[in-house]
Amino acid sequence: MGKKNNDKPLAQNKKASHDYFIEDTYEAGMVLTGTEIKSLRMGRANINDAFATIRNGEAFIHNMHISPFEQGNRNNPTDPTRARKLLLHKAQINKLIGHSKQEGYTLVPLKIYVRNGYAKLLIGLGRGKKNYDKRHTEAKRDAERQIQRALRERQK
Repeated sequence: MGKKNNDKPLAQNKKASHDYFIEDTYEAGMVLTGTEIKSLRMGRANINDAFATIRNGEAFIHNMHISPFEQGNRNNPTDPTRARKLLLHKAQINKLIGHSKQEGYTLVPLKIYVRNGYAKLLIGLGRGKKNYDKRHTEAKRDAERQIQRALRERQK
């Protein structure tokens, strides 16, 4: 029985594109313990308040909440928001160190999914939006919606 690609998001940070200009994305593996993968597969994770940091040449995700598995055993982690290590290549970490040190850049988790049986986290290099940027993006999206609506009406 072969492994299949299942890139359906288990958890998604929808506010990330609203609050940040995402300039680059990286796929990282996660070091999980106990029954955390079972909770993830059930969709019991939240990455809305999460952020990523790089310490001592290693990447970590903080404030990612994975609820404990109900049928779990003593291997269940006790802290659902503990810092989890991210698995990235050394070159990717060095690149992220250089970019995230720049003013206004941060590492934002975008979504969690399972690929080939492993939990993956898509992190983005984001630059914070100002309020006027957010309003401009929203106005642009509304204008495109109106254009699409007008085109559909014209086709009828």
